[in-house]
Amino acid sequence: MADVEGLLRRALAPVDPPEDLGTRVRNTLQSISDLAAGELEGWELSAMGDPRRWVRPAVALIAGGVAGAGLLLLGLQRRGRSRQLPASADAAGTGHAHEGH
Repeated sequence: MADVEGLLRRALAPVDPPEDLGTRVRNTLQSISDLAAGELEGWELSAMGDPRRWVRPAVALIAGGVAGAGLLLLGLQRRGRSRQLPASADAAGTGHAHEGH
């Protein structure tokens, strides 16, 4: 039984993502957003009268919105992480992390 537990423990061990994963995701989302914007720029207003021609702009609008939201969330996450690091490092260095509790 111990062998099975050991195998499971090794199989389910956390794996760190590649270092460039954030950059790759950000670049992919930016590409999708740029392509969607290009598609929407090329859409003619005269096509609004024909609902059959709404599919590509609708897909571009949805894809661009999702990609833009993803970029926004990544930016907020990075900004939040950069604000937390100096504060936690300062608290750890001064030993005042638990004052007031």
